[in-house]
Amino acid sequence: MPRRRVDTERWQPRLWSVLIGLLLLVLYVIAFIVRNDEQITIHFILFSANISLIWEIVFVFALGLLGGVLLSQVYRRRRAQRGGQPADGVRDLGRGGKAEGKARG
Repeated sequence: MPRRRVDTERWQPRLWSVLIGLLLLVLYVIAFIVRNDEQITIHFILFSANISLIWEIVFVFALGLLGGVLLSQVYRRRRAQRGGQPADGVRDLGRGGKAEGKARG
């Protein structure tokens, strides 16, 4: 049973470091929201809107995240349609697809 005690002692510092890290992250997010609460005007083509700066930041972040996920899916689908070949033309270097250098043995 001494093995279990050693595992518990190793686990506790990790637990506390994770909890402190999460607490710092939450405090940072709260401070970020409080510091970016001013009202801004966004001008669209047909209308304007007054919103809080933090909502614009969240919207732009979500839009960028969604765009990145969608673009990665398009890349993945195109690569799968080509049979798993690299999309950047590496196979068309003019060497017949043979590797250079000596084989390790």
